[in-house]
Amino acid sequence: MTTLPVDPATTPDAVSAPAPTPTPQAEWRTLRGRNVGDRLYRVTLTALALVLPLLLVTLLAELVIGAWPAIQRFGLPFVWTSVWDPVAGVFGAAPMIFGTLASSLLALLIAVPLALGVAIYLTEFSPKWLRQPIAFLVELLAAIPSVVYGLWGIFVLIPFLRSYVVPPLRAALGWTPFFSGVFYGNSLLAGGIILAIMIVPYIAAVSREVLLAVPANQREAAIGMGATRWEAVWTAVVPYGRAGLIGAIILGLGRALGETMAVTMVIGNRHDISLSVLQPAYTMAAAIANEFSEAVGDLHLAAMFEVGLVLFVITVIVNAFARLLIWRVARGTAVGSRAL
Repeated sequence: MTTLPVDPATTPDAVSAPAPTPTPQAEWRTLRGRNVGDRLYRVTLTALALVLPLLLVTLLAELVIGAWPAIQRFGLPFVWTSVWDPVAGVFGAAPMIFGTLASSLLALLIAVPLALGVAIYLTEFSPKWLRQPIAFLVELLAAIPSVVYGLWGIFVLIPFLRSYVVPPLRAALGWTPFFSGVFYGNSLLAGGIILAIMIVPYIAAVSREVLLAVPANQREAAIGMGATRWEAVWTAVVPYGRAGLIGAIILGLGRALGETMAVTMVIGNRHDISLSVLQPAYTMAAAIANEFSEAVGDLHLAAMFEVGLVLFVITVIVNAFARLLIWRVARGTAVGSRAL
């Protein structure tokens, strides 16, 4: 009988033999390699995390440098001066600031009830099979390009307002300064409605997350005390998440302040301050889009930079305040929240 050769490495003694103990030098090299890798990983992540703050500081510095000639020339009165005359070299941003704030506030008046209604329905009353489709459709509005909204406003919204909305408004409220004057089509009202449609997805999505974060015992306690489903929502759920809902609204406001293309196409772009929503207006973002590339002289260009600087400061403050409120709700320390 032929005997097969046996590999010494596969014998029971060899298999059960302990692995050789690494030397202290080998362990030190391994730990050193790990420390170097961890240190390199930490430095890389830190550098990546600092990119966005650095970008923000760089953007602010660029705006200040570009706007400096206008800041030196006009000073703080630039904010409340209403004259914008590139030929005479006199610039004031008051009409644009007014148009930006007025269109954004008008958009909030329209969007907030709709967005909060959608959020409350999805979290409290909607059947489970219907929640995701409606949430998807609402969030899909945020994916539509702003130029599409602008075209829709020109060819659908403005003719509809001219034929069916403005005549009864003027007949009923034409005596007030808010609905006086001739309606030309492109107006503050059209810009506000377009903005409202565009910010509804943002307010609704954040409001929905805030309402979902409310503890279930809030609802159960209210219902246990005899409240109806709607009373439980209105007296227990909404007050608990009040600060977060306010943050969602302010976040929508920050989105509306910086919108450019859609508003530029429907608001009228006229340097004027009018209380009537039927009259054309101008926003800071629209002014930058229309005039920056056609600025006449260095002072005009510096004035456009200063308009951008004012818009940047307002938007950062609004968004930071909104994020702070939402963060406080997430931590369960929202101001104004109360538990049953």
